[in-house]
Amino acid sequence: MLVPVSVTGHGYGHFVHSHRRLAAAEFFAGIGLVRAGVERAGIDVVWANDVEPVKQAVYASNFDAAHYVLGDVRDVQGCLVPSVDVATASFPCVDLSLAGYRRGLEGEQSGLIFEFSRVLREMGERVPPVVMIENVPSFVSSRGGEDLRASIAELNQLGYFCDVLTVDASWFVPQSRPRLFIIGTLEPLGGAASGMAGPLRSESVAAFVRANQDLMLQELPVPIPLRTDRRLGDVVVRLDASDERWWDGKRFGKFIGSLSPLHQDRLALLGQDGITQWRTAYRRTRNGIPVWEIRSDDISGCLRTARGGSSRQAVVEVSPNGVRARWMMPREYARLQGVPDEFDYSAVTDAQALFGFGDAVCVPVIEWLAEHALVPAALAMGRQEIAKAAV
Repeated sequence: MLVPVSVTGHGYGHFVHSHRRLAAAEFFAGIGLVRAGVERAGIDVVWANDVEPVKQAVYASNFDAAHYVLGDVRDVQGCLVPSVDVATASFPCVDLSLAGYRRGLEGEQSGLIFEFSRVLREMGERVPPVVMIENVPSFVSSRGGEDLRASIAELNQLGYFCDVLTVDASWFVPQSRPRLFIIGTLEPLGGAASGMAGPLRSESVAAFVRANQDLMLQELPVPIPLRTDRRLGDVVVRLDASDERWWDGKRFGKFIGSLSPLHQDRLALLGQDGITQWRTAYRRTRNGIPVWEIRSDDISGCLRTARGGSSRQAVVEVSPNGVRARWMMPREYARLQGVPDEFDYSAVTDAQALFGFGDAVCVPVIEWLAEHALVPAALAMGRQEIAKAAV
């Protein structure tokens, strides 16, 4: 059952653009980070849908949620979606992710992408001129590339020419988070897809293009983003040594005891610098034994939906006063996804906030794609429609 939500959120001015030139519909909206990104670039989200009440609660705490339709996308009818310039879909990755079930689009969750295309088809002549789909990089290899091919073929049938891009959040924030984006336009706005790898199109994407020349593929003229110089220390919440969130001696001892010689050496080298530094750590299973592994670089690993110890990251602090460790906090998740500290998640528990952020998008990535791809494409499509009407 679909439930229109009529809660007005508090909002936060950093994301408000003074000119609402374009309108978007946001499928699989989650906590609203796609909205946060596109609105920075001047696109107004006028309709959103998700099935998770907890995510809607966070959304409604930060945005006007009068347009948020709470319910299963399978119940959405195209006639009820307003006319928009852009439609976005960050559909579930659980069946595509290397950490998931690998059922591909035959899985119940990731297969919901076809509900998105169904709604677009039902919109008929009002089909949005620009679409953007987001998912994990393993989308390109799922079932030998057949899932990505099926998705693009479906968009092609709706009239979209598609570009396939790979963008890593680490270009914008201190988080390793590569993601695959499909951007479709109802008219070809870029050059023919070359099948050549580069910063924005990985070798796996290039190989897919070379193997699927019969699809309607294009390369939009988007620039390579400048890389950030931000590091983990820029987002870590500073806690006093006496804070109870630091692990106690017993738990910390188990953490240290699980480190392999490589990771023990990595920790020791950090301590030799004589300054306070931070690293993230994941719990892994190696040869059937749970162990902790510390990242070698000064960024976090990819945030995940925190529903188990192996999916959560720990923060390790190394200072002249010693070494401490604790679980990463929701505010740090938020900062790593590029949202400001005024973003409100107080309506949910910390565990629910971790899940919401881990299942979301990186705001600066979406802002960059909106600025350099979605807005130019939508405006170009609008100019073409005006020119056709004048003939």
